[in-house]
Amino acid sequence: MAVKGLARLGPVMQLAWLPEDFDAALDHWTKTMGVGPFFIMENIALADMRYMGEPTNAVFTLALSYWGDVQIELIRPENDAPSIYNGPYAVRDRMHHVCLLVDDIADGYAACAEHGAKILVEGKVGDSGGVIYADPGNGPGSVVEILQPQPGTADLFNMMKQAAAAWDGSDPIRKLG
Repeated sequence: MAVKGLARLGPVMQLAWLPEDFDAALDHWTKTMGVGPFFIMENIALADMRYMGEPTNAVFTLALSYWGDVQIELIRPENDAPSIYNGPYAVRDRMHHVCLLVDDIADGYAACAEHGAKILVEGKVGDSGGVIYADPGNGPGSVVEILQPQPGTADLFNMMKQAAAAWDGSDPIRKLG
């Protein structure tokens, strides 16, 4: 049986949360859930970022780790610019979105158009990657991120996954350049 809908783009590789208290969420995930280490990427601003079709200068910080093969992402908005991290799509302390990886972001746009998914955010990732955050119809809390990674992302994610597999509980929060 052929896979249909947005799932045809690929499996969910990430579960993401927008916690009210970022530091408390990191503490919960590392100590209670036993997931870590988390790698922090601070003050990210996507090139050509648009929210609901309008340019925005949203800035955010990410914490990434792996729980087996699934990437866990925690997000902290760094400003009040329009985005899915502020306003009606900023659901807190529950799952915010899932992420799918694609080889070509055009496939993501085509799938969204075919299935009536509303494009919330779009932007460039590095020189050759792209990202879409779309609402497939269930509103806040059901957002799907479709990511065409830039070169080198697979190596970075693999490093994080290997660190998680070997993690002994020490050095739970690690900053990336």
